Amino acid sequence: MYSYSKPQQIQNIKKYLASGILILLFNLGLSLNAQQKTEGSLGTLKQINAGVLNIGYTEAGPSKGTPVILLHGWPYDIHSYEEVVPQLTAKGYRVITPYLRGFGTTRFLSDKTMRNGQQTAVALDIIALMDALKIDKAIIGGFDWGARTADVMAALWPERVKGLVSVSGYLITNLEANKKPLPPNAELGWWYQYYFSTERGEKGYAENTYNFNNLIWKTASPTWNFDKTIYDRTAQSFNNPDHVAIVMHNYRWRLSLAKCEAQYDKLEKKLQSKPKINVPTITISSDFDGAAIDGKAYEGQFTGKYSHKILNGIGHNVPQEDPKAFADAIVEVDGYSK
Repeated sequence: MYSYSKPQQIQNIKKYLASGILILLFNLGLSLNAQQKTEGSLGTLKQINAGVLNIGYTEAGPSKGTPVILLHGWPYDIHSYEEVVPQLTAKGYRVITPYLRGFGTTRFLSDKTMRNGQQTAVALDIIALMDALKIDKAIIGGFDWGARTADVMAALWPERVKGLVSVSGYLITNLEANKKPLPPNAELGWWYQYYFSTERGEKGYAENTYNFNNLIWKTASPTWNFDKTIYDRTAQSFNNPDHVAIVMHNYRWRLSLAKCEAQYDKLEKKLQSKPKINVPTITISSDFDGAAIDGKAYEGQFTGKYSHKILNGIGHNVPQEDPKAFADAIVEVDGYSK
């Protein structure tokens, strides 16, 4: 056993302390670097248990700012809003951008829960998220699945929606209406829904998710010159273990080819009556909407203060293709309730 004089002991203690501080600073640096990887214009990536899910979401802006929840669609993810969020936080909004079920870091809490993609299930996920975050009321904005979810929330729980921004307008699914055939040109646009209705389609999507969704991006936004880096950032969210199951159920359910869960039947029954939406609303249409670009087909469904915006030269992914127009709509609809 070694023995040291008192000065030597003090010197050794100083060395150990110095080494410990260096290690602490090094680890802190690693931690900060890791945190920076999860931050950016979207904010900090967080997880929270909400309803049947552990939801991954980003949060940015002041904690006491007016809450805004931005909802993505398929085959997209939260990165559709990476240039929208900073415009909103600069104006003092608190912005929440969640991964929908089947995307990104969102996970089911139980293996026994049905992998259900029907509209009321997805909408209740966001209500549960608001409850978990103690948000009573928020401005809700979305496109594609996100717009449908926002519409459902505004129709069923108007007291939770301060304002609504919905790309492509009134998208609440009516199962009976969906049973009626469309003109050939219109049916062609929904080819992937019919593909997904088959076992071959499910297997093909599972085996070729990356290339399949890249094709959808190109066809839905033919003038948007996105690069591989932009697409790859979003494509990571398709690696979610429930992604294929949720996508298949969503599109099969719309065609009445997949079962619903009984717990949502009462809510779905309300939606099948085509309920009016009375919260302040801005709808946005783009080239993707074709003949419906003027919004006349659905403007009567919105009975609160309402306006419609037309974006020419823009495809389906409106918030990523024209982030300023989308952010401006959020700010404008907020003013409708003041």
